[in-house]
Amino acid sequence: MKFKFLKIKYLVTLVFSLLFILNIAQAATSPSAGPGLLQANVIGDINNNTSALQERAGYSAGMTIGGVVSAVIKAFLSILGVIFVILMILAGFNWMTANGDEEKINKAKDTLRAAVIGLIIIAASYAITYFVFQSLPDGTSQHGGS
Repeated sequence: MKFKFLKIKYLVTLVFSLLFILNIAQAATSPSAGPGLLQANVIGDINNNTSALQERAGYSAGMTIGGVVSAVIKAFLSILGVIFVILMILAGFNWMTANGDEEKINKAKDTLRAAVIGLIIIAASYAITYFVFQSLPDGTSQHGGS
């Protein structure tokens, strides 16, 4: 019963917080807000800063869909690489703290084996992705297509 009450409490808090934030955003951008909240030059500055940030991050207006897909795939594969490292550390920790218990050691070995197989799959998928995007015309490569 207490858990259900907490769940409802958090849901109500979330709804009111969202309504509050939306109300502030609407007030800040409404034309009747008057000077001082979000004037046109401030909005222009925000847009200019956003454009500068996009350019510094490597995203430009001329970026193709292939470039976006390539960036998303690279980010996803990077996250999988981090997960691999975490699994390796966790499996090593479990093995070191097994105290000779064969069941725990075998479980740690299975985790290590699965992590290495996952790393091989990640490396192969990265190689395939790199090859495909280098071969596409108008892809992300400097000399893509033939």
